[in-house]
Amino acid sequence: MIAYRAMLDVPRELALYLSRLLHAERRRRGTRKNSRALTCFRHAVLGLRWFRQNTDVPALARDHGISRATGYRYLDEVVIVLAEQAPDLHEALQRAKDEGTAYVILDGKVFSADRCSEKTLSVKGEPIDLWYSGKAREHGGNIQALCAPDGFPWWVSDVEPGSLHDLTVAREHVLGALYWAASHLDLPTLADGGYDGAGIGVHTPVKQPADGQVLDVDTRTRNALLRGLRCLGERGFALLTGRWRSLRHLTASPSKIGDIVKAPLSSRISNTARSRESR
Repeated sequence: MIAYRAMLDVPRELALYLSRLLHAERRRRGTRKNSRALTCFRHAVLGLRWFRQNTDVPALARDHGISRATGYRYLDEVVIVLAEQAPDLHEALQRAKDEGTAYVILDGKVFSADRCSEKTLSVKGEPIDLWYSGKAREHGGNIQALCAPDGFPWWVSDVEPGSLHDLTVAREHVLGALYWAASHLDLPTLADGGYDGAGIGVHTPVKQPADGQVLDVDTRTRNALLRGLRCLGERGFALLTGRWRSLRHLTASPSKIGDIVKAPLSSRISNTARSRESR
């Protein structure tokens, strides 16, 4: 074994914030004082190292002097307490309205994960891998997100299998609230062509006619303007996977992808990330 010094490039305030959440969770569970292998602060550092550096969990456990099983259990606790702090959908929409946002951007992404053997039937009645995405050509979970006009993520949905289409997942988790926002908050949504037919308040580009006819100049101009505004929504997922490297490929159960992606949207973490982006 060779020992070496290392630095974790996250603010100390962030680790203290997470340690307070973990302390509150231990009190809620009735954990006796000094009965845990790690203090709340070292527990927080373990979790932040995994999110920021995507360090192998057995290596994290070894570095912190705990067993592999304890390392996985401690990481699950970090994910749970952070995911609980993430804003829900109506909070995100109300925040957009309070900040005077002209619109929000809806986008979806399949987060890569290890292969899962769970099967389902396709629309043609053929057996397929439930978590395999034909669009992304890999296994993973489908997550929907609402982003600010500058592309900063405000909300993400629970996970659905990667075999489902973006529009199908959006109908399950977000479209109902977007209809309400369009009618009550005067807050429209911009989306790509994959959400065509989503409904009231969700604006998508007009598709090229199948009979070879050309769209009129006004429609082409609208499409160009909409695509120019909506494309910043791609930045939301890029920020998450760029800053928190563990999101690039997940080895946990696909059913946990939703909580893992929600964790970085905890208010303190996302505000820290936004302040870094503004510098």
